[in-house]
This record gives sequence, structure tokens and C-alpha cells, in this order.
Amino acid sequence: QVQLVESGGGLVQAGGSLRLSCAASGRTFSSYAVAWFRQAPGKEREFVAGIRWSNSRTAYTDSVQGRFTISRDNAKNMVSLQMNSLKPEDTAVYFCTAGAMSIAPMTDAIKYDYWGQGTQVTVSS
Repeated sequence: QVQLVESGGGLVQAGGSLRLSCAASGRTFSSYAVAWFRQAPGKEREFVAGIRWSNSRTAYTDSVQGRFTISRDNAKNMVSLQMNSLKPEDTAVYFCTAGAMSIAPMTDAIKYDYWGQGTQVTVSS
């Protein structure tokens, strides 16, 4: 059984930084994409950033481009999301997810097979 466990959320002032981590167990992700989605109250879940395990290619939603960086650690089977210059509109529950996809766009939530429980990120103004 695959498990994804997020950590690193919290409360930070606007302009600050947080680093989210997603620890994966139960399988290796050689042909998978691993991504972060977020969901704010009253809003739909949205794609934030993704990385393909096979070649480390990344993708970001426009609103976080240049501020967030997604990376992976093969040895630890872990994916991290470094979030800098945080804004109040980044406030949401952030979810780690993994799905078997080699070329499909990483932005579609329905293509992912496994989800973590989520971690709260709150950015105060």
C-alpha cells in the first residue's frame, strides 16, 4: 500500500518561506509524476507544482513560478516544495500526490492515484 505523508506546513508572515516535504512509502516512483496541489476554503483543488521522477522535469502553475521550487530525493523517496516570497493568497491545505504518468500533463488531479492527508499553510498579511 502506497502512503504519502506531508510535513512542513505552518503559519508564516507574507514574504516568508516554508518547505513542505512528502515522504513516500510502499513503492518506488520510477515512471510516476509527483505533484503538489492546494485547496483554499471555498475553492477547487488546484495544481501547484509537479515533477517527473524519471527525468526530473518540472511544471508550475503561473502564480507560483519563480517563487516555489519542487525537487526530489531518490535516496529518501521524498519530494519537497520550497516556497519563498509567500503571499496571503497562498494560504491553503497543500496535498502531495503521485500518479503513474510518463507524458500526460501533470496538472490534472484525476490522473493521480495516491494522495496524502494534506498540510495547512497559512500566510498572514
